[in-house]
Amino acid sequence: MAGGGGESSGGGREAQRVADELRARIGPVYSLGSFLPAQRDLALELGVSRDTVQRALRVLINEGWIESRRGSGSRVVKVQRIQSSTANATRLRDQVTLAPFISEAFEQPEVTLDVYTLTSESLDAHIRLQSERIRRGFISPQRITLRMLLPDPSLPLPYPRVKGDLDDSRMRERLLRITETHTASLVGALRDLQTEGLVPSVDVHVRHAPLTPTFKLYLLNAVEVLHGMYEIIERQLELADGEVVTALDVLGLGATLTHQVKNPNDPGTPGTVFVNSMQEWFDSIWNHLSA
Repeated sequence: MAGGGGESSGGGREAQRVADELRARIGPVYSLGSFLPAQRDLALELGVSRDTVQRALRVLINEGWIESRRGSGSRVVKVQRIQSSTANATRLRDQVTLAPFISEAFEQPEVTLDVYTLTSESLDAHIRLQSERIRRGFISPQRITLRMLLPDPSLPLPYPRVKGDLDDSRMRERLLRITETHTASLVGALRDLQTEGLVPSVDVHVRHAPLTPTFKLYLLNAVEVLHGMYEIIERQLELADGEVVTALDVLGLGATLTHQVKNPNDPGTPGTVFVNSMQEWFDSIWNHLSA
């Protein structure tokens, strides 16, 4: 972790890293209407200066995730939304976000997650939250199986990139850094649970496919699907060298997800058909195209 001494050369990179980390926590850790920790506490936790935290918070303010008022702190004003046809009272009591779906999946004795995504950023925050619940004894799954599909690192993706410059590799390098960091984090968090004897069986596999993700997909315990399209947006980003660019990026964390549930007693329901088709699609890519 960089401290205050590296701000001049890597301030942009560090501020963006902090912004990425805080953005991933919105929903699973910082719920709608809640306040982020004080700047000095975030700086200490993340190993950066308060100036870096302030720059990261400005990024989130500009993107509409938080609002900040002097003397009041930074409050979450936007989270990921789920559109569900299932009237589950525990999920619909407040805002519908991804967090309770992941939490309920981890409350089962056997947890299976099949995930297809552009990066592992948001999943990392959810996995670490469930890991903490397990450590505190709130839940006790006996087996966790995760299969995650990511795009091939050598694939020339159309996004994210600097607008108007197809040859600029800086956005791609940034994407790879984010993905590598969060993938290592979530894989380590899950494997540590088995190493420490907290979960008897943990099976984690990460593969890459030669596909440009146009949507993200979560298959939970083979009975539920969360599916959302990536929306292309323009936003200002500060790169590692300090240059601020207009980037074509995707709305990942903030994208609306649709929710479908499998009905084991009726194979003809729309939810069952959708879950089965998404599972078959994921398995086909995993078995035939990924490595």
